[in-house]
Amino acid sequence: MKLFDNIPRVWRRAYLFICLWYAINFLISAIFEWKFVHPASYVFWNALFLYEALCVSIILVFIWSHWLSRFKASFQISAHIFGIFMFFMIMGTLSYYFTDYLDGLVYFDHWKEYMLELMSWDALRFYDQYIITVGVYYVIRYFQGLQKQEQEKSELAIKNKEMQISLLKSQINPHFLFNTLNSISTLMHSSKEKARRVITQLSDIFRYALDSHSDEMVKLIHEINFIENYVKIQQVRFGERLQFETDIDPDCLGIEIPPMILQPLVENAVKYGIAPKEDGGTIYLTVRRSGKIIFFEVRDNGLGSKAKKIMDGSSSGVGMANTDQRLKSYYGRQSGLRIRSNDKGYAVSFFIEEKGKKDSEKIKDEQELEKQAV
Repeated sequence: MKLFDNIPRVWRRAYLFICLWYAINFLISAIFEWKFVHPASYVFWNALFLYEALCVSIILVFIWSHWLSRFKASFQISAHIFGIFMFFMIMGTLSYYFTDYLDGLVYFDHWKEYMLELMSWDALRFYDQYIITVGVYYVIRYFQGLQKQEQEKSELAIKNKEMQISLLKSQINPHFLFNTLNSISTLMHSSKEKARRVITQLSDIFRYALDSHSDEMVKLIHEINFIENYVKIQQVRFGERLQFETDIDPDCLGIEIPPMILQPLVENAVKYGIAPKEDGGTIYLTVRRSGKIIFFEVRDNGLGSKAKKIMDGSSSGVGMANTDQRLKSYYGRQSGLRIRSNDKGYAVSFFIEEKGKKDSEKIKDEQELEKQAV
């Protein structure tokens, strides 16, 4: 009973449906044979025995089909042709046993003659029984595969969303918080007004981070405000060594982008470009539009390729890798991070495309923006 309960409901229902269908067929056939051919009770008994054998055979055909499903289609087709032959031989022999054999026709020639007669029109019922059973199996497997794909996509989307939210909220580096708190502690002795301002900026940063969700877009102007607060807090620590300049196309301020998509790029520039450089440097944030293609770039004139650790595709941290993954998820693989590094600095850029853009126009816009960036 436990074994029966472990069988998925769809397979139990399919089996019962097929058995019910053939029960009706066997009953009708038995009634017609009893009424017009052999008016004897054994006709019904023969039909019952054959029906029981068929129900067992259906289970075996399901198991056979399930075992074959792991192989290539060509092998499955060949194996099912063999299965049709074996099914015909078994069911035909049982039919011979319950009709001719029990009537005294027990020799091989009798069996051979009976089977040859079955290979005419009567054989179709045996072929149909096998083919219908196999067809039901593959139909169920097909829809189960579709259902499984949808379920896996749904589970993957949920896990991806949970991961993105977790990573999104963890992108505010703990070291950043520790250094900010130290800066606030220092400012409390020299300038309480500046300390209050930094606390407000830090509060705004964490409110923005906690309120951001991976499935909700934010306007670029809000993202820029967030970045500016982040940089201002960093400037408390680095002073004049850290400068920040923006070149934002006013037409782009209203566009919507994934939240905190720029913060890891700015943090990377501070940590690996400006901080290790003795005289510091400047971070440049550029956002330009060309048609429906929008270009983003975070560039610095820090150590660049001279840095001890260059954040490229193979060694990027969680924030950079997450940004690259999120961009590709939202806008396609062509929107992944593009990185340039030389002895004069380091630059990370990406493109996003508004929907409805033709490929030829998109390529032209990208080329124009890249020329401008260089």
